[in-house]
Amino acid sequence: MPALTRRTLLKASAATAASFALGAGLAARAGTAAPLALNARFGAAKLVEGGAETRVMTWALGDEAAPAGAPPILRMRKGQPFAARLRNELDEPTTVHWHGLRIPNAMDGVPEMTQAYVYPGDAFDYAFTPPDAGTFWYHPHCNTLTQMGHGMTGVIVVETPDDPVFDAEIVLNLRDWRLGADGAFIAPFKPRDAARGGTYGTVRTANWQRAPQFEAPAGGLVRLRIAATDVTRIYTLGIDAPAAILALDSNALAAPRLLDTLDLGPGQRADIVVRMPDGEGQVVTIGNLRGSNPWTIATLVARGASLKRDQRDAGPLAANPIAQPDIASAQRIPLDVTATAEHTAGTSICGSLGYTFWAINKVPWPGDTPDPVAPLAELKLGQSYVFEIANRTPHAHPIHLHGLTFHILSSNKRTILPPPTDTILLQPDEQAELALVADNPGDWMLHCHIIEHQKTGMSSFLRIV
Repeated sequence: MPALTRRTLLKASAATAASFALGAGLAARAGTAAPLALNARFGAAKLVEGGAETRVMTWALGDEAAPAGAPPILRMRKGQPFAARLRNELDEPTTVHWHGLRIPNAMDGVPEMTQAYVYPGDAFDYAFTPPDAGTFWYHPHCNTLTQMGHGMTGVIVVETPDDPVFDAEIVLNLRDWRLGADGAFIAPFKPRDAARGGTYGTVRTANWQRAPQFEAPAGGLVRLRIAATDVTRIYTLGIDAPAAILALDSNALAAPRLLDTLDLGPGQRADIVVRMPDGEGQVVTIGNLRGSNPWTIATLVARGASLKRDQRDAGPLAANPIAQPDIASAQRIPLDVTATAEHTAGTSICGSLGYTFWAINKVPWPGDTPDPVAPLAELKLGQSYVFEIANRTPHAHPIHLHGLTFHILSSNKRTILPPPTDTILLQPDEQAELALVADNPGDWMLHCHIIEHQKTGMSSFLRIV
């Protein structure tokens, strides 16, 4: 099999499953009379070639059986009310966190911080109006390494009529599975790896398939909505066709930027436009170039007569209404991301890994324990702040902030700064300035989205009053 390189990506195997995923996804439309019925339940999926089906945890809509593939794509509309009733059909507590959405604190889905646990057989009603358009995702914030690792990660698409029209839309949910050859789950982490970059999965999938293939109009413009929902893996995306980045973490770039490669950490999202080849049957490969053995994530195959679209037809997406901080008056707050002296973590109803390896401002916190922990800082509603964040470790950390969006003002490691974001993929020894307006009251988690790091201390919260 030919090598996958930075410029020329490995062509997909003809054995990959074809799918007409143009605008795919079960739409959970906002504004309905009754809330969407979103059930956490067990299901079965064929994830290992030649192995037995794997018993997974996943999301299902209403009375439908748990899907054998990726959880349903939830489609909402910017500025329109959305409601969902979570019913827990698992055998342990759970919640729903609406990752990246700037919604009221009571809807954020963090147990012991914004809501009570949803116990087996119980339900919880979520209701909010998404203020921003873009690509988001949903997952539990309880026993996260197991529940997310066993399948409970789904993509959210918040639509707006202000966006340009594309010839196709394909949603990719990228994640690994820690499975043995028989399809059964193996230990979700190794302490030695949790104290480093994290423990990787053994089966790599997009939409719960290995290197799936999708059909798209020849010569057309395809909008890829990509969410990295893995608990550990950092991707370096590459595409062997003309492509441009439209948005990162749900926020539009001022103008589309040509894609060379793009690093994407757990929790992050990217909207990318791809210009399909003109010839019938020609293939575009989306690959992960990170590490010593690059591999194919998914392929797109051109179908039909060429639409002969010009990539320049894909104009910028509409900007979300993110407040601009007043840097001159902003209070500065240091945030140091560090390792910590190992000691045993306390027990928690939402699961503990039993170790602490990491800390923020020298305080390690497992992140879902009922034990009281002081906030990193108490912010005043409506005021501007600059966080001087420093990664004092030799590992990358995708640091995610709930409920708010910040601007990356500067960095000693990057020359091109992204648009407003809820996650910064902090490189080893990176120091950056993050500015925001504290415009959403409540307690908001700040944590590494490599879940082993979150669950072993790299977690805290901000309080806005």
